[in-house]
Amino acid sequence: MGELDGQVDDGTRGAHYVQSLERGLMVIKAFGARTPQLTLSDVARETGLTRAAARRFLLTLADLGYVRTDGKHFSLTAKVLELGYSFLSSMTLPEVAQPHLEQLSARVRESSSVSVLNGSDVVYVARVAASRIMTVSINIGTRFPAYATSMGHVLLAGLPARELDAYLRTTRLEQFTPKTITDPATLRAELQTVRAQGYSLVDQELEEGLRSVAAPIHDASGAVIAAVNISTHASRRTVEDIHTNLIPHLHAAATAIEHDVATAKPVTRLG
Repeated sequence: MGELDGQVDDGTRGAHYVQSLERGLMVIKAFGARTPQLTLSDVARETGLTRAAARRFLLTLADLGYVRTDGKHFSLTAKVLELGYSFLSSMTLPEVAQPHLEQLSARVRESSSVSVLNGSDVVYVARVAASRIMTVSINIGTRFPAYATSMGHVLLAGLPARELDAYLRTTRLEQFTPKTITDPATLRAELQTVRAQGYSLVDQELEEGLRSVAAPIHDASGAVIAAVNISTHASRRTVEDIHTNLIPHLHAAATAIEHDVATAKPVTRLG
């Protein structure tokens, strides 16, 4: 494997490939909703880098203003939002979806969101919070594992067969609650049901007490480009109540968003 100024050609990547950029992004992605603060050892373990390499990347990111440290723990700064701002500001979807989410939340008195699929996660791109129902805050840019969320189920069900096969083959299905689906075959069967019925209802798979229902948002070609959901607490809504009183409003919102997206400039799908 040859390397010149961080540019690597290992036989599987093009000669243009810059491995140091990949490693720097790995360090940023090591931080998340459940790991907002990490030690040097934590980052090395999460990324597979040596402690020395992890330290260099963290200190470089600190010099650039993307990371802060108290000498032991590291955390991201708000400047990392700039990395996604250009993409989000160029998307039609958040701008188009927001008023529909506001109307939807007003009708059902519950939180609603729109997300897209990014790798193995869903990423929130628009949201109206009626109340806080999770132990972690949900904001634009928040990521959750797709397999444990209603929007994730909708987005995974919309994948081409080859992409879904790759997802199920490579994704580790961690158990968040006793209800989390952790068997790939069971998840595949659930996604087939979601695809057939046109929505997903996830009952406390990501966090106990959290119930959510999601529907797909299609582009003009029929491809699933995003998902819209309503989330609620199990103490407020039974599964039957969700079917009767939430899903009709959810489908109406999805249809309205699709109509407005189709008449606006094209929406870019995260890859």
